[in-house]
Amino acid sequence: MLSARGLLRSCFSALNVGSSSSSAFASSSSSSILANALSRARRYATEAITTQQSPSEVNAALTRTSVLYKTYKPITPGIRHLKRPLSPHLYQGRPLRELTIALRKRGGRNSHGRITVRHRGGGHKQRIRIVDFMRTNPGPCDVVRIEYDPGRSAHIALIKNRNPELCGGKVWSYILAPDNLRAGDVVESFRQGIPDGLVPGFVDSKEIRGKALEVNEDDPESKTQTASTASLALGVLRAITIKPGNVVPLRLIPPGTIIHNIALNPQGRAILVRSAGTFGQVVMHEKSGKYTHVRLQSGEVRKVLQDCVASIGKVSNPLWKNRNLGKAGRNRWLGRRPRVRGMAMNRCDHPHGGGRGKSKGNKQPRSIWGWLTKGKRTRKPGPKGPKNSNKLVVRERPRGKEKRGL
Repeated sequence: MLSARGLLRSCFSALNVGSSSSSAFASSSSSSILANALSRARRYATEAITTQQSPSEVNAALTRTSVLYKTYKPITPGIRHLKRPLSPHLYQGRPLRELTIALRKRGGRNSHGRITVRHRGGGHKQRIRIVDFMRTNPGPCDVVRIEYDPGRSAHIALIKNRNPELCGGKVWSYILAPDNLRAGDVVESFRQGIPDGLVPGFVDSKEIRGKALEVNEDDPESKTQTASTASLALGVLRAITIKPGNVVPLRLIPPGTIIHNIALNPQGRAILVRSAGTFGQVVMHEKSGKYTHVRLQSGEVRKVLQDCVASIGKVSNPLWKNRNLGKAGRNRWLGRRPRVRGMAMNRCDHPHGGGRGKSKGNKQPRSIWGWLTKGKRTRKPGPKGPKNSNKLVVRERPRGKEKRGL
Protein backbone atom coordinates (compact mmCIF):
# COMPACT_ATOMS: atom_id res chain seq x y z
CA MET A 1 0.00 0.00 0.00
CA LEU A 2 2.78 2.36 0.95
CA SER A 3 4.72 1.53 -2.15
CA ALA A 4 1.70 2.37 -4.30
CA ARG A 5 1.28 5.75 -2.59
CA GLY A 6 4.97 6.55 -3.13
CA LEU A 7 4.68 5.67 -6.77
CA LEU A 8 1.71 8.02 -7.23
CA ARG A 9 3.53 10.87 -5.43
CA SER A 10 6.56 10.47 -7.71
CA CYS A 11 4.36 10.57 -10.81
CA PHE A 12 2.55 13.75 -9.71
CA SER A 13 5.84 15.46 -8.84
CA ALA A 14 7.21 14.63 -12.29
CA LEU A 15 4.08 16.11 -13.90
CA ASN A 16 4.41 19.31 -11.87
CA VAL A 17 8.03 19.69 -12.87
CA GLY A 18 7.15 19.13 -16.52
CA SER A 19 4.30 21.64 -16.41
CA SER A 20 6.47 24.31 -14.80
CA SER A 21 9.15 23.80 -17.45
CA SER A 22 6.64 23.90 -20.32
CA SER A 23 4.73 26.97 -19.05
CA ALA A 24 7.27 29.32 -20.62
CA PHE A 25 7.03 27.47 -23.95
CA ALA A 26 3.21 27.56 -23.83
CA SER A 27 3.14 31.30 -23.17
CA SER A 28 5.52 31.94 -26.06
CA SER A 29 3.65 29.67 -28.47
CA SER A 30 0.22 31.07 -27.58
CA SER A 31 1.16 34.49 -28.93
CA SER A 32 2.35 32.97 -32.22
CA ILE A 33 -0.84 30.90 -32.54
CA LEU A 34 -2.97 34.03 -31.94
CA ALA A 35 -1.03 35.96 -34.57
CA ASN A 36 -1.50 33.18 -37.11
CA ALA A 37 -5.22 33.02 -36.36
CA LEU A 38 -5.61 36.77 -36.83
CA SER A 39 -3.69 36.67 -40.10
CA ARG A 40 -5.89 33.85 -41.41
CA ALA A 41 -9.12 35.58 -40.39
CA ARG A 42 -11.11 36.76 -43.41
CA ARG A 43 -11.51 40.51 -43.65
CA TYR A 44 -14.33 42.62 -45.05
CA ALA A 45 -12.87 42.67 -48.58
CA THR A 46 -10.46 39.91 -49.48
CA GLU A 47 -9.17 38.30 -52.62
CA ALA A 48 -9.72 34.64 -53.35
CA ILE A 49 -6.79 32.82 -51.75
CA THR A 50 -5.20 30.05 -53.77
CA THR A 51 -3.39 27.33 -51.87
CA GLN A 52 0.26 27.23 -52.79
CA GLN A 53 1.18 23.56 -52.92
CA SER A 54 3.95 21.71 -54.66
CA PRO A 55 2.25 20.10 -57.67
CA SER A 56 4.01 18.16 -60.33
CA GLU A 57 5.37 19.78 -63.46
CA VAL A 58 2.26 18.92 -65.48
CA ASN A 59 -0.09 20.23 -62.78
CA ALA A 60 2.01 23.35 -62.38
CA ALA A 61 1.58 24.09 -66.08
CA LEU A 62 -2.19 23.61 -65.89
CA THR A 63 -2.84 25.31 -62.54
CA ARG A 64 -3.84 28.98 -62.52
CA THR A 65 -2.08 30.50 -59.55
CA SER A 66 -2.86 34.17 -60.19
CA VAL A 67 -5.90 35.73 -58.56
CA LEU A 68 -8.21 37.30 -61.14
CA TYR A 69 -11.23 38.63 -59.24
CA LYS A 70 -11.95 40.34 -55.97
CA THR A 71 -14.73 38.91 -53.81
CA TYR A 72 -16.26 40.14 -50.57
CA LYS A 73 -17.38 38.60 -47.32
CA PRO A 74 -21.21 38.41 -47.59
CA ILE A 75 -22.10 40.51 -44.56
CA THR A 76 -24.86 42.14 -46.66
CA PRO A 77 -26.93 40.73 -49.54
CA GLY A 78 -25.61 43.38 -51.93
CA ILE A 79 -22.03 42.15 -51.80
CA ARG A 80 -22.68 38.41 -51.66
CA HIS A 81 -22.36 37.99 -55.43
CA LEU A 82 -20.25 41.09 -56.07
CA LYS A 83 -17.24 40.21 -58.23
CA ARG A 84 -14.78 42.68 -59.67
CA PRO A 85 -11.67 42.08 -61.79
CA LEU A 86 -8.47 42.92 -59.97
CA SER A 87 -6.48 45.80 -61.46
CA PRO A 88 -3.73 46.70 -58.99
CA HIS A 89 -1.83 48.63 -61.68
CA LEU A 90 -4.53 51.34 -61.95
CA TYR A 91 -3.75 54.82 -60.70
CA GLN A 92 -5.71 55.62 -57.52
CA GLY A 93 -5.78 59.40 -57.88
CA ARG A 94 -7.83 61.83 -59.93
CA PRO A 95 -7.48 62.30 -63.71
CA LEU A 96 -5.63 65.15 -65.36
CA ARG A 97 -8.06 68.06 -65.17
CA GLU A 98 -6.99 69.60 -68.49
CA LEU A 99 -7.97 66.43 -70.36
CA THR A 100 -11.50 66.17 -68.93
CA ILE A 101 -14.79 67.99 -69.47
CA ALA A 102 -17.98 67.95 -67.41
CA LEU A 103 -20.68 65.47 -68.43
CA ARG A 104 -24.09 67.20 -68.61
CA LYS A 105 -26.71 64.49 -68.33
CA ARG A 106 -29.99 64.63 -70.25
CA GLY A 107 -31.67 61.48 -68.95
CA GLY A 108 -32.07 60.06 -72.46
CA ARG A 109 -34.09 63.06 -73.69
CA ASN A 110 -33.61 65.22 -76.78
CA SER A 111 -33.89 69.01 -77.10
CA HIS A 112 -37.70 68.78 -77.10
CA GLY A 113 -37.75 66.86 -73.82
CA ARG A 114 -38.92 63.59 -75.33
CA ILE A 115 -37.28 60.31 -74.36
CA THR A 116 -35.28 59.03 -77.32
CA VAL A 117 -33.09 56.52 -75.43
CA ARG A 118 -34.88 54.48 -72.80
CA HIS A 119 -33.52 53.22 -69.48
CA ARG A 120 -31.21 56.17 -68.85
CA GLY A 121 -31.17 58.61 -65.98
CA GLY A 122 -29.56 59.40 -62.66
CA GLY A 123 -26.16 58.05 -61.81
CA HIS A 124 -23.06 59.44 -60.20
CA LYS A 125 -21.49 62.66 -61.40
CA GLN A 126 -18.80 62.00 -63.99
CA ARG A 127 -16.24 63.81 -66.11
CA ILE A 128 -15.56 62.81 -69.71
CA ARG A 129 -11.96 61.85 -70.43
CA ILE A 130 -10.77 63.26 -73.76
CA VAL A 131 -9.16 60.24 -75.45
CA ASP A 132 -6.91 60.82 -78.46
CA PHE A 133 -8.10 58.48 -81.23
CA MET A 134 -6.10 60.30 -83.92
CA ARG A 135 -2.51 59.98 -82.61
CA THR A 136 -1.15 62.52 -85.08
CA ASN A 137 1.89 63.62 -83.03
CA PRO A 138 4.93 61.51 -83.99
CA GLY A 139 7.82 60.59 -81.77
CA PRO A 140 8.18 58.38 -78.68
CA CYS A 141 5.82 58.94 -75.77
CA ASP A 142 6.26 57.73 -72.19
CA VAL A 143 3.38 56.00 -70.43
CA VAL A 144 2.96 57.81 -67.12
CA ARG A 145 0.12 55.76 -65.63
CA ILE A 146 -2.91 53.58 -66.39
CA GLU A 147 -6.25 55.01 -65.28
CA TYR A 148 -9.88 54.00 -64.91
CA ASP A 149 -12.39 55.62 -67.25
CA PRO A 150 -16.06 55.68 -66.17
CA GLY A 151 -17.17 56.35 -69.73
CA ARG A 152 -15.88 53.10 -71.25
CA SER A 153 -15.17 49.51 -70.32
CA ALA A 154 -11.46 49.62 -71.23
CA HIS A 155 -8.70 51.38 -69.32
CA ILE A 156 -6.90 54.46 -70.58
CA ALA A 157 -3.23 55.44 -70.42
CA LEU A 158 -1.81 58.89 -69.77
CA ILE A 159 1.18 59.51 -72.06
CA LYS A 160 3.70 62.34 -72.31
CA ASN A 161 5.42 63.25 -75.57
CA ARG A 162 9.18 63.62 -75.41
CA ASN A 163 9.29 66.36 -78.05
CA PRO A 164 10.39 69.55 -76.23
CA GLU A 165 9.00 71.77 -79.00
CA LEU A 166 5.39 70.80 -78.21
CA CYS A 167 3.47 73.03 -75.85
CA GLY A 168 0.13 73.13 -74.13
CA GLY A 169 -2.24 70.20 -74.36
CA LYS A 170 -0.18 68.44 -77.04
CA VAL A 171 2.36 67.21 -74.49
CA TRP A 172 -0.15 65.20 -72.44
CA SER A 173 -2.85 62.99 -73.87
CA TYR A 174 -5.00 59.98 -73.06
CA ILE A 175 -4.96 56.90 -75.26
CA LEU A 176 -6.81 53.62 -75.13
CA ALA A 177 -4.57 51.28 -73.14
CA PRO A 178 -3.79 47.93 -74.77
CA ASP A 179 -3.50 44.82 -72.64
CA ASN A 180 -0.31 44.47 -70.54
CA LEU A 181 0.67 48.11 -71.07
CA ARG A 182 2.18 49.52 -67.85
CA ALA A 183 3.65 52.75 -66.55
CA GLY A 184 7.17 53.28 -67.86
CA ASP A 185 6.56 51.75 -71.28
CA VAL A 186 7.16 53.71 -74.49
CA VAL A 187 4.62 54.00 -77.31
CA GLU A 188 4.95 55.76 -80.66
CA SER A 189 2.71 56.82 -83.50
CA PHE A 190 3.71 56.21 -87.12
CA ARG A 191 0.55 57.71 -88.59
CA GLN A 192 2.52 60.25 -90.61
CA GLY A 193 4.66 57.44 -92.05
CA ILE A 194 8.01 55.92 -91.23
CA PRO A 195 10.68 58.60 -90.71
CA ASP A 196 13.50 58.56 -93.27
CA GLY A 197 16.59 56.90 -91.91
CA LEU A 198 14.86 54.93 -89.17
CA VAL A 199 15.75 51.67 -90.92
CA PRO A 200 18.54 51.76 -93.52
CA GLY A 201 17.38 50.38 -96.84
CA PHE A 202 13.67 50.92 -96.25
CA VAL A 203 11.68 53.65 -97.98
CA ASP A 204 8.06 54.27 -96.97
CA SER A 205 6.20 55.24 -100.12
CA LYS A 206 2.75 54.55 -101.56
CA GLU A 207 4.30 53.50 -104.86
CA ILE A 208 7.22 51.55 -103.41
CA ARG A 209 6.15 49.34 -100.52
CA GLY A 210 9.25 47.99 -98.78
CA LYS A 211 11.54 48.23 -101.84
CA ALA A 212 14.67 50.22 -102.48
CA LEU A 213 14.57 53.11 -104.90
CA GLU A 214 17.74 52.32 -106.81
CA VAL A 215 17.81 49.13 -108.93
CA ASN A 216 20.57 48.43 -111.45
CA GLU A 217 18.94 46.73 -114.46
CA ASP A 218 22.30 45.85 -116.08
CA ASP A 219 23.38 43.63 -113.19
CA PRO A 220 20.81 40.85 -112.56
CA GLU A 221 22.39 39.96 -109.19
CA SER A 222 21.88 43.47 -107.87
CA LYS A 223 18.12 43.07 -108.17
CA THR A 224 18.23 39.90 -106.05
CA GLN A 225 20.45 41.60 -103.48
CA THR A 226 18.11 44.58 -103.42
CA ALA A 227 15.09 42.34 -102.79
CA SER A 228 16.89 40.54 -99.97
CA THR A 229 18.03 43.84 -98.49
CA ALA A 230 14.48 45.20 -98.66
CA SER A 231 13.06 42.11 -96.95
CA LEU A 232 15.70 42.39 -94.23
CA ALA A 233 14.91 46.07 -93.76
CA LEU A 234 11.20 45.24 -93.57
CA GLY A 235 11.88 42.66 -90.86
CA VAL A 236 13.93 45.17 -88.84
CA LEU A 237 11.16 47.74 -89.29
CA ARG A 238 8.53 45.33 -87.97
CA ALA A 239 10.70 44.55 -84.96
CA ILE A 240 10.84 48.26 -84.16
CA THR A 241 7.25 49.26 -84.88
CA ILE A 242 5.11 46.20 -84.05
CA LYS A 243 4.80 46.77 -80.30
CA PRO A 244 1.67 47.11 -78.10
CA GLY A 245 0.33 50.64 -78.18
CA ASN A 246 2.06 51.75 -81.38
CA VAL A 247 -0.01 53.19 -84.23
CA VAL A 248 1.07 51.76 -87.58
CA PRO A 249 -0.48 51.93 -91.09
CA LEU A 250 -2.12 48.67 -92.11
CA ARG A 251 0.20 48.27 -95.09
CA LEU A 252 3.15 47.79 -92.71
CA ILE A 253 1.44 45.35 -90.33
CA PRO A 254 2.20 41.68 -91.11
CA PRO A 255 -0.70 39.23 -91.50
CA GLY A 256 -1.77 37.53 -88.30
CA THR A 257 -1.04 40.53 -86.07
CA ILE A 258 -3.54 41.36 -83.31
CA ILE A 259 -4.77 44.96 -83.63
CA HIS A 260 -7.39 47.34 -82.24
CA ASN A 261 -8.44 50.98 -82.72
CA ILE A 262 -8.94 50.55 -86.46
CA ALA A 263 -9.68 53.60 -88.60
CA LEU A 264 -11.77 53.44 -91.78
CA ASN A 265 -10.54 56.77 -93.16
CA PRO A 266 -6.83 57.55 -93.69
CA GLN A 267 -7.40 61.00 -92.18
CA GLY A 268 -10.06 59.91 -89.67
CA ARG A 269 -10.00 58.71 -86.11
CA ALA A 270 -10.15 55.12 -84.92
CA ILE A 271 -13.72 53.86 -84.66
CA LEU A 272 -13.56 50.03 -84.67
CA VAL A 273 -12.54 47.56 -81.91
CA ARG A 274 -12.41 49.81 -78.87
CA SER A 275 -14.32 47.87 -76.18
CA ALA A 276 -12.61 46.02 -73.31
CA GLY A 277 -10.94 42.76 -74.29
CA THR A 278 -11.71 43.05 -78.01
CA PHE A 279 -9.23 42.66 -80.85
CA GLY A 280 -9.03 42.38 -84.62
CA GLN A 281 -6.60 40.51 -86.81
CA VAL A 282 -4.94 41.28 -90.12
CA VAL A 283 -5.85 38.47 -92.53
CA MET A 284 -4.11 39.42 -95.77
CA HIS A 285 -2.95 42.28 -97.99
CA GLU A 286 -4.31 42.51 -101.51
CA LYS A 287 -1.75 42.45 -104.30
CA SER A 288 -3.24 45.62 -105.77
CA GLY A 289 -1.94 47.49 -102.72
CA LYS A 290 -5.25 49.20 -101.99
CA TYR A 291 -7.09 47.12 -99.39
CA THR A 292 -6.23 44.95 -96.39
CA HIS A 293 -8.58 42.25 -95.11
CA VAL A 294 -9.21 42.56 -91.37
CA ARG A 295 -11.16 40.14 -89.19
CA LEU A 296 -13.19 42.06 -86.59
CA GLN A 297 -14.28 40.92 -83.13
CA SER A 298 -17.67 39.73 -84.42
CA GLY A 299 -16.01 37.43 -86.95
CA GLU A 300 -16.74 39.65 -89.93
CA VAL A 301 -13.95 40.02 -92.48
CA ARG A 302 -13.85 43.49 -93.98
CA LYS A 303 -11.74 45.40 -96.46
CA VAL A 304 -9.93 48.42 -95.04
CA LEU A 305 -7.74 50.86 -96.96
CA GLN A 306 -4.05 50.13 -96.46
CA ASP A 307 -3.35 53.77 -95.69
CA CYS A 308 -5.61 53.57 -92.63
CA VAL A 309 -3.97 53.03 -89.26
CA ALA A 310 -4.51 50.66 -86.36
CA SER A 311 -3.02 50.18 -82.91
CA ILE A 312 -1.04 47.05 -82.08
CA GLY A 313 -2.30 44.70 -79.40
CA LYS A 314 -5.51 43.77 -77.63
CA VAL A 315 -7.70 46.20 -75.70
CA SER A 316 -7.12 46.17 -71.94
CA ASN A 317 -9.41 44.91 -69.15
CA PRO A 318 -10.42 41.59 -70.79
CA LEU A 319 -12.05 40.31 -67.58
CA TRP A 320 -14.63 43.10 -67.59
CA LYS A 321 -17.29 40.89 -69.19
CA ASN A 322 -17.23 38.46 -66.23
CA ARG A 323 -17.93 41.07 -63.58
CA ASN A 324 -21.01 40.87 -61.33
CA LEU A 325 -22.54 44.07 -59.97
CA GLY A 326 -24.18 42.24 -57.10
CA LYS A 327 -27.28 44.41 -56.70
CA ALA A 328 -29.66 46.62 -58.63
CA GLY A 329 -28.41 49.77 -56.93
CA ARG A 330 -25.09 49.63 -58.72
CA ASN A 331 -26.92 49.81 -62.03
CA ARG A 332 -28.57 53.00 -60.79
CA TRP A 333 -25.18 54.40 -59.78
CA LEU A 334 -24.06 53.82 -63.39
CA GLY A 335 -27.04 55.78 -64.75
CA ARG A 336 -29.15 52.81 -65.87
CA ARG A 337 -32.84 52.82 -65.05
CA PRO A 338 -34.96 49.65 -64.71
CA ARG A 339 -36.17 47.72 -67.76
CA VAL A 340 -39.86 46.73 -67.65
CA ARG A 341 -41.03 43.58 -69.44
CA GLY A 342 -43.56 44.00 -72.22
CA MET A 343 -45.93 41.44 -70.68
CA ALA A 344 -46.11 43.56 -67.52
CA MET A 345 -47.34 46.61 -69.49
CA ASN A 346 -50.77 47.61 -70.71
CA ARG A 347 -52.01 46.88 -74.21
CA CYS A 348 -51.48 50.47 -75.30
CA ASP A 349 -47.82 50.46 -74.20
CA HIS A 350 -46.44 47.26 -75.75
CA PRO A 351 -47.47 44.56 -78.26
CA HIS A 352 -47.11 41.98 -75.46
CA GLY A 353 -49.17 43.97 -72.95
CA GLY A 354 -52.72 43.53 -71.73
CA GLY A 355 -54.76 40.35 -71.34
CA ARG A 356 -55.63 38.31 -68.30
CA GLY A 357 -52.67 36.78 -66.53
CA LYS A 358 -49.24 36.18 -68.02
CA SER A 359 -50.11 36.05 -71.69
CA LYS A 360 -49.08 37.89 -74.82
CA GLY A 361 -51.82 36.48 -77.03
CA ASN A 362 -49.92 33.93 -79.17
CA LYS A 363 -47.91 36.70 -80.81
CA GLN A 364 -44.41 36.47 -82.15
CA PRO A 365 -41.82 38.16 -79.90
CA ARG A 366 -41.71 41.81 -80.85
CA SER A 367 -40.05 44.97 -79.63
CA ILE A 368 -41.95 47.92 -78.22
CA TRP A 369 -42.08 49.39 -81.75
CA GLY A 370 -43.49 46.20 -83.28
CA TRP A 371 -40.33 44.83 -84.89
CA LEU A 372 -39.86 41.08 -84.93
CA THR A 373 -37.06 40.08 -82.57
CA LYS A 374 -35.14 36.96 -81.52
CA GLY A 375 -33.27 36.27 -84.74
CA LYS A 376 -35.27 38.17 -87.38
CA ARG A 377 -33.06 40.11 -89.77
CA THR A 378 -34.15 43.75 -89.91
CA ARG A 379 -31.32 44.86 -92.21
CA LYS A 380 -29.19 43.15 -94.83
CA PRO A 381 -25.68 44.53 -94.99
CA GLY A 382 -22.85 42.97 -96.94
CA PRO A 383 -22.89 40.91 -100.14
CA LYS A 384 -26.35 39.43 -99.46
CA GLY A 385 -27.98 42.82 -99.04
CA PRO A 386 -29.14 45.43 -101.52
CA LYS A 387 -26.91 46.40 -104.39
CA ASN A 388 -23.87 48.44 -103.31
CA SER A 389 -25.06 48.43 -99.66
CA ASN A 390 -21.65 47.48 -98.29
CA LYS A 391 -19.18 46.28 -100.88
CA LEU A 392 -16.28 46.20 -98.44
CA VAL A 393 -17.61 43.24 -96.41
CA VAL A 394 -15.80 40.10 -97.58
CA ARG A 395 -17.50 37.68 -95.20
CA GLU A 396 -20.38 38.42 -92.85
CA ARG A 397 -20.23 37.64 -89.18
CA PRO A 398 -21.42 34.15 -88.20
CA ARG A 399 -25.07 33.89 -87.19
CA GLY A 400 -27.31 31.14 -85.88
CA LYS A 401 -25.96 27.62 -86.38
CA GLU A 402 -22.74 28.92 -87.84
CA LYS A 403 -22.11 30.97 -84.70
CA ARG A 404 -22.84 28.02 -82.43
CA GLY A 405 -20.52 25.82 -84.44
CA LEU A 406 -23.20 23.36 -85.55
